[in-house]
Amino acid sequence: MYSKCRVRVALVGEFNAAITAHRAIPEALRLAAEALGVAVEHDWLGTDSIVDDAALMAYDGIWCVPGSPYVSADGALRAIRFAREQGVPFLGTCGGFQHALLEYARNRLGWADAEHAELSPQAQTPLIAPLACALQDVSERVHLVSGSRIAELYGVREISEQYLCRYGLVDAFVEPLMAQALKASGHDEAGAVRAIELEDHPFFIATLFQPERAALQGRLPPLVAGLVGACAVQSVHEAHLEQAS
Repeated sequence: MYSKCRVRVALVGEFNAAITAHRAIPEALRLAAEALGVAVEHDWLGTDSIVDDAALMAYDGIWCVPGSPYVSADGALRAIRFAREQGVPFLGTCGGFQHALLEYARNRLGWADAEHAELSPQAQTPLIAPLACALQDVSERVHLVSGSRIAELYGVREISEQYLCRYGLVDAFVEPLMAQALKASGHDEAGAVRAIELEDHPFFIATLFQPERAALQGRLPPLVAGLVGACAVQSVHEAHLEQAS
């Protein structure tokens, strides 16, 4: 599909072989590369290594992976902000979902006091708070919003995905958060937000669930295919611009 195209993806987070999602991610990228005919390279970027945008410039895509709390929340937030503001294809899963919401609230909406309860337990009204019922190695149904990019990628309106998380978005903040470009694109059975995406961005999707785990059963995760495809489109476009100049 993208003959001879090569893309580089930054995996933002501290690699830990004991984390199931971390073992799944390279396989998910391999399956996406094979399906799309794209050569995919990836690097794990420890969050404490991301002290400026220079660390991110060489990558066609950014994936903020599970495994929070990160060594440096600031490093993770910097990577997410870079992807959001520079139009770099972005995927956030689990902790990446939580930090994508935090970054958007602080830097796009100006909510300087937006907090994550895991990072700031003393916060009175955190944006990200403990779930009423922790989702520990469970599969749950997610209802996708018609017309959303995530629904387009999955090709269905209802999916079942795996979770390993204890924190989520506080319901009271959903309406003001989603009043502009950020939209909820997936909900659980009770209506809680489980996936988000940006309307004014080439590819920016984050999920509380961990779609990458499907790769360990030999299944290509649609969101990973979407990320790699978006990276390839960007790479081809930039190559054409370089040739034209």
